[in-house]
Amino acid sequence: MTKSLYVRIIFIFLGSVMISLVLSSIVNGRIYSRQLVTYMQDSMIENGETIIDSYKQSHPQNLDVLVSGLTALPLYSIRLFDNEGRPIHETGDQSRITFEINGDQIRNVLHGDVYRGTKKHGFKHTMVGLPFQINGEPHALFITSEFGGLAKMLAGFFQNLLLIVLLFGSVFILISARHIVRPIQQLTAATRKMSKGDFSIHFNTKRKDEIGELTTSFNHMAHELGMLEKMRRQFVSDVSHEIQSPLTSIKGFTQALKQKKMDESSRLRLLDIIEDESNRLSRLSEDLLQLSSLGYEHLSLNVSQFRLDEQVRNVIIASEPQWSLKNQEIELDLIEMTIQADEGKLIQLWTNLISNSIKFTGEHGTIQVKGRKVNSGVEITITDNGQGIPEEEFNRIFKPFYKVDKSRDRTIKGNGIGLSIVRRIVELHNGEIEVTSQLGEWTTFRVYLPVT
Repeated sequence: MTKSLYVRIIFIFLGSVMISLVLSSIVNGRIYSRQLVTYMQDSMIENGETIIDSYKQSHPQNLDVLVSGLTALPLYSIRLFDNEGRPIHETGDQSRITFEINGDQIRNVLHGDVYRGTKKHGFKHTMVGLPFQINGEPHALFITSEFGGLAKMLAGFFQNLLLIVLLFGSVFILISARHIVRPIQQLTAATRKMSKGDFSIHFNTKRKDEIGELTTSFNHMAHELGMLEKMRRQFVSDVSHEIQSPLTSIKGFTQALKQKKMDESSRLRLLDIIEDESNRLSRLSEDLLQLSSLGYEHLSLNVSQFRLDEQVRNVIIASEPQWSLKNQEIELDLIEMTIQADEGKLIQLWTNLISNSIKFTGEHGTIQVKGRKVNSGVEITITDNGQGIPEEEFNRIFKPFYKVDKSRDRTIKGNGIGLSIVRRIVELHNGEIEVTSQLGEWTTFRVYLPVT
């Protein structure tokens, strides 16, 4: 039961409130007790001075007038001392008063001091001593009051008040805890659905607190996982299609070769097709393995220092059979650039980009390759005047097996993995790659790589 977050919140709140109530009762008891004593002493002094002033103004020679005035204070116990410290009059219930008055206290009051004192013994008592004169002789008036009952009443009031706070606070926390825990319970239920492959979950929230941030992050995660699952399924479908297509061709042409009535030239043509499809399967396998290896989070690079401009030239020279076959022109504008990077992987990067440009550029087309230093890195741009790429496809062309408008030119072969490999190589070198294009006119790939 206590494993539930809801129950834990309730217990923590109740425990915190009860501890706070105990501590506040102790603190408030001490604070308000002092204030109560001070208030009562001030009130006693005020009442005593009022009686003394009335006595002085009316019958300064008649002690009975003073005594009758003192009797009018039924809430107080009063003791009157003469100039030699002897008690000459007492009023009130002296049996409940345990406050002893010693000689020093009487003498101080007779000398004109005002005395204040408090004593706790069964009941709480407070006492004040006031000096005054009768017939020119100093006298001392001590007034004692019991405030234990009032203190208990105030303590009961505060206890009831705190209990009411506890009661209403408990009801409030029961409601609030559900408000806090419910989104977490919903997220927990949603994670169970996600574990079963349901990524169509979305929570609408307007909260700006931590729960709101958690819900927003969960929605983002569910969306990303949904996209990832969609890409995974699409990837499997694309791989299956890319594999099935050459296999179907190989199977069909193999069955055709089994026919006895076939001339030698037809047989060789079918064997060439089978060889091409086999090579296509081999390239697909190699690209998939390379894409998989580049996908490792902590893939180590074999970094060395080399001339990047010479590397690009060598890749173009190695690609000469492809661009010469289509009578294409290569324009180079490369400055001397030295870089520290994985030489083998960058060769693969330039090979894929240049092969793409050759593939999608028509007969007698032009491909421009430029290189320059930019800030703390180098930039290589490859521009062709081929088919171009629609702007809405810019972010998709780097996804595995994605092909721009597959129906436009079925003579262009490819498995759609090359640009995915290119982007991953650039990312591994902490670089950037972007594409700009004008449909039907030109396409430019820009690659930025830091020098170190």
